[in-house]
Amino acid sequence: MSVSRRRILASGAAIAIGGLSSNSREAQAGTVPPNVPEWMHEQGRPILSPAYGLPSKFEKDVVRRIREPRATDTEAFSVTPLQNLHGIITPNGLVFERHHAGVPEIAPDQHRLLVHGLVDRPLILTMDDLLRFPAVTRIHFLECSGNSSTEWRKSGYHSVQRTHGLLSCCEWTGVPLSTILGEVGLKSDAKWILAEGADAAAMTRSVPIEKALDDALLVYAQNGEMLRPEQDYPVRLFLPGFEGNMSVKWLRRLKIGDRPWHTREETARYTNLLANGKAYQFAFDVKSVVTFPNADRSFNAPGFYEISGIAWSGRGHVTCVDVSVDGGTTWRRTRLQEPVLDKCLTRFRLPFNWQGQPLEIQSRAYDDKGWMQPTRSSLIAARGTNPRYHFNAIQGWKVAADGVVTNAST
Repeated sequence: MSVSRRRILASGAAIAIGGLSSNSREAQAGTVPPNVPEWMHEQGRPILSPAYGLPSKFEKDVVRRIREPRATDTEAFSVTPLQNLHGIITPNGLVFERHHAGVPEIAPDQHRLLVHGLVDRPLILTMDDLLRFPAVTRIHFLECSGNSSTEWRKSGYHSVQRTHGLLSCCEWTGVPLSTILGEVGLKSDAKWILAEGADAAAMTRSVPIEKALDDALLVYAQNGEMLRPEQDYPVRLFLPGFEGNMSVKWLRRLKIGDRPWHTREETARYTNLLANGKAYQFAFDVKSVVTFPNADRSFNAPGFYEISGIAWSGRGHVTCVDVSVDGGTTWRRTRLQEPVLDKCLTRFRLPFNWQGQPLEIQSRAYDDKGWMQPTRSSLIAARGTNPRYHFNAIQGWKVAADGVVTNAST
């Protein structure tokens, strides 16, 4: 659907000059052109105030928020404000957090990474050593396996930040893990890697050697700057498309073995036991969510809007996204914003003229591996309501006649 500029203006999305002259608060305050606002009568702040740039004070509400319930202040989640983001990149200060024992303070000159086990030449690397290896930079999403877990049952959350905010997307810079494994030399029976973090929980996960040799990274920079402490400074493992807990933070040890270790975090936690006794884990299936409108950014009057959201797949790249405004009865193809990358968020957009009628807005995504995002009922039919992880079903938002948005799964 194309919407001309004339139609957008006619819908009331923009305000005609004549309409401002006598009634608006802006006009009365003298801030509307051609009047000269107060801030143009004086010099602005000097350079380097502050030396490290911060968002405008008018964006103070765009912050991470704690997702309740939480066990303690150090064993907790914070969620990304997806409803306030544009494009696909998550600013470093808004990347979601998942900590098991708080944020350690690690001096980079004291940190060491041990690589040992079924290798020919065990190594202990300093951060200076790591930064000397050839690096790569890639854009990928990072998602907690518990993202959207409340949607398995009736959700109490209406905000997309609460339902889907354990999700971020960044530009990551680091060394391919395959490069380091080439340095140490793998034994013929090397099949798995145990990754261990340097936090007080000593988070550990077993990683298949195929993934380690494919696209795994040892990351030290995020969106152009060194990792922040809550995002694993000075180094983390990063496994594109895999559940976030496997990208072990504050990485201190990689042990190569011939079988998985079955640690606490991959048996008692972070695993979906299926009816056949196997566990559903590792890679994320294709998924999408509408980020506008939602409970934090509703329709405030009839007229033109752009329905927008994000889609992603842990198995490849998104090929198309459909949006429905009638609860899944009919669908419209959306426009995908470039770039469209493997294991990366993809922004989709659909022009829409809201006439004040009730709606149920949904999105469904497809990926290049032939997967289609399932309905909530079909996902529950396949896996039941007991799982805690890997929820990827179609999400619905109900829009009332007054524009207020609520979660359709409540």
